[in-house]
Amino acid sequence: MHKALIVDDEKPVRIAISKLGNWKKYNISEVQQAENGKEAINSMREIKPDIVFVDMHMPVMNGVTFLEKASKEFTNTAFIVISGYDDFSYAQSAIRCGAMEYLLKPVDSAELNRAIEKAILHISPDESFDTEDAETSVNVEEVLELIHEAVETKYSENIRISDFSEKYFFSREYLSKLYKTKYGLGIYEDLSRIRMERAKELLKNTDIQVQDIALRVGFTDTNYFSKAFRKYTGLKPSEYRKNMD
Repeated sequence: MHKALIVDDEKPVRIAISKLGNWKKYNISEVQQAENGKEAINSMREIKPDIVFVDMHMPVMNGVTFLEKASKEFTNTAFIVISGYDDFSYAQSAIRCGAMEYLLKPVDSAELNRAIEKAILHISPDESFDTEDAETSVNVEEVLELIHEAVETKYSENIRISDFSEKYFFSREYLSKLYKTKYGLGIYEDLSRIRMERAKELLKNTDIQVQDIALRVGFTDTNYFSKAFRKYTGLKPSEYRKNMD
């Protein structure tokens, strides 16, 4: 069995990595954490990890200094850098100092687990993995599709991007940016569009009262619904219905 160490001064990042890794699949029985490079060196001397995940920017001892020291002392350890800096010079420095992978934050679970597998096979080429015990890994494209499906089918509910962010360990900003790139609208803009289009259908094809339509499309305040509908169509709900007669 193998051991891993996560080195990052941000606790949420350490927690995210610890939850995203398919540790059981890759025969990793122990995952420890450290807040900076100096603490990590001491931890490595104690637990002797096979894989170390390290951030580049940390207090006390940064990632570059840590890699320079640790790679010389622990020659059989695989180092994976996880950084918020999408800069080729940082990647060059990391690789030069002994890192075998350079991943960007926020961490994609599929990329993380591919890096883990590569690291394990590097230090133990004959390793085999029990795929039946593997945990499900969700990548960011799948999360975007789940959000889009929720927007289209659960528009009457209180859809919060933070729920997806916390469940799948991607930042709200990251998911929002990618959603707009993929679907052309921000998440809440798209949700508003779906609600208004559904309200138009109900106003045109049914005799349901406006306050009930508001509830059906996710509004608890009828006045707020009417203002949102007028902003979207240029007409009040009652005016829109009359024009459809």
